[in-house]
Amino acid sequence: MVEKSTGDLQQGLMEEPDLNTYLKKNRPFFFDGQLPQLLAEIYRRRHISKAALARQAGMSEVYLHQVFSGRRVPSRDRLLCLCIAMGTTLEETQQLLLRTAYAQLYPRLRRDAVISHGLVHGKTLAEINEALTAAGEKTLF
Repeated sequence: MVEKSTGDLQQGLMEEPDLNTYLKKNRPFFFDGQLPQLLAEIYRRRHISKAALARQAGMSEVYLHQVFSGRRVPSRDRLLCLCIAMGTTLEETQQLLLRTAYAQLYPRLRRDAVISHGLVHGKTLAEINEALTAAGEKTLF
């Protein structure tokens, strides 16, 4: 099956008079329930225990396991905490945000710029939160 671009999907949505037909025709192209798989794929490439990951992300192990199993969907900030704790690249982080229908990090927003800078430069969650505070922005947790 050939992948459809976002533009192709948008055009099809505007042209198709029947929503159900559109949804049926394009079912394979929707992002559904992929967060646990994407997180697991990134986690496998890291050398960190889930207990350490939970600690570094500032969340409980129970919550972390619920996210990895798909029983809980983290907020955008909690997902960013996970990304930072796993040491994801900016590109991996943007992909995870996109796949969960959250706004990607946007460099015109000061808070997002601070977070992006921290990701690119391998800062810890504590360091990013300190930079957010120094910039007068809300911390991630």
